Amino acid sequence: MSLLHDGRVALVTGAASGIGRASALAFAREGASVVVTDIDASALAETTAMIVAAGGSVAEAVADIADEGTATALVSLAIDRFGRLDSAHNNAGISIVGSAFENVDEADFDRIIRVNVRSVFLCMQAELRAFVSAGSGAIVNTASSAGLIGVADHAPYSASKHAVIGLTRTAALEFAAVGLRVNAICPGPVDTPMLTASMAGIAPSRLNPMQRLGTPAEIAETVVWLCSDRASFVTGEALQVDGGLVEAEGQLRHD
Repeated sequence: MSLLHDGRVALVTGAASGIGRASALAFAREGASVVVTDIDASALAETTAMIVAAGGSVAEAVADIADEGTATALVSLAIDRFGRLDSAHNNAGISIVGSAFENVDEADFDRIIRVNVRSVFLCMQAELRAFVSAGSGAIVNTASSAGLIGVADHAPYSASKHAVIGLTRTAALEFAAVGLRVNAICPGPVDTPMLTASMAGIAPSRLNPMQRLGTPAEIAETVVWLCSDRASFVTGEALQVDGGLVEAEGQLRHD
């Protein structure tokens, strides 16, 4: 069977660990050259080394993706190094310790919005400009199940992920006619460093109907598929990859 991204080039943000690392490895495994970026230099170097060890082609850039000009520079890096850019996974994001709505610190709120929304917006702008010039391209943004439902004590995070879905759907509408596709994934609880500490002591049966954490590799497979030609008629989607969590929440509300 042919590789899904043979000869293509993908950009992955937040690639130092978790879903971003798994996504970068999956793109490389499917034949893509990959540009990886993160603010964590040492962990990003590990991702790069893993791709190289597997025989992949990679360029890395240590950067704060929410900084002005970073997204444009990353797109330029992809084109300068590999001659093109075909796909982008805008995955960089952060969370904070949960807090009741009335106690949310303004600085924490601003930080969440800067990383989780501003960086996605800036990346999409730069990527879409390049894709319009090339006449093709696909974007996947990492949202969350928290972008589809409310999450008590996590107002800034939930708000940011709702915003990512809004950006995704708007861009999908604006660029569909020129052949560009923009989708989001909405993971539920996934076994990543950002999540596991906050999930300590929670029984698997309470996580979702599948009663387990998802894996970064499972999320990455969805990303790689959405960016491939096999998903050529899919755009504007906020795809639940959550073990049934959102459906279970809806059932509880219905009951």
